[in-house]
Amino acid sequence: MTANEDQEMELEALQSIYEGDDCFKELSPVSFQYRIGDLEDAKAFLLDISWPETYPETSPKISLDAFFNNRICPEVKKTIVTKLEEQVEANLGTAMMYTLFEWAKENQQQLMETHQPVNNALTLTSSSENVINPNFSSSKKKEKKEQLTKSQKRKLTGKTDNKGELPRGWNWVDVIKHLSKTGGKDDD
Repeated sequence: MTANEDQEMELEALQSIYEGDDCFKELSPVSFQYRIGDLEDAKAFLLDISWPETYPETSPKISLDAFFNNRICPEVKKTIVTKLEEQVEANLGTAMMYTLFEWAKENQQQLMETHQPVNNALTLTSSSENVINPNFSSSKKKEKKEQLTKSQKRKLTGKTDNKGELPRGWNWVDVIKHLSKTGGKDDD
């Protein structure tokens, strides 16, 4: 069989195996992504593999450069790629995508054992802005008091006593209305 026939057969096999799997994504007929681990898992990573024209006789290109992997430090990425390339060498000349994905799933803990989450540049930028200009942001955020018109002030002073409090019984009408709607307790 030629390389293209092998690729077509492996593509069909991958599509049938991973149909409905959220972790697998076919970017093109020769490029695939597979997420190892759950989305919420801090040790999850996205494996990006693409085939050259002569695959499976030559090794596929393995990459961890997806945005999803930004929290993984470069040393861990290099370790993962190196160990996956060892698996590629062992399976060279055969269809190996399924084997690579399953091997990565089985060895996820071992591959990510030295993983320490890397802070995102966005987080560092936003926190450094607060440190640089703490007075600048607080001076802009002065609270405005509600401005009342003269007539609103007159109405307010007419309803309140000299202490600014409403007179006793100002809401009695509302209480009486409420009681008349709910009814009293019947004594039988």
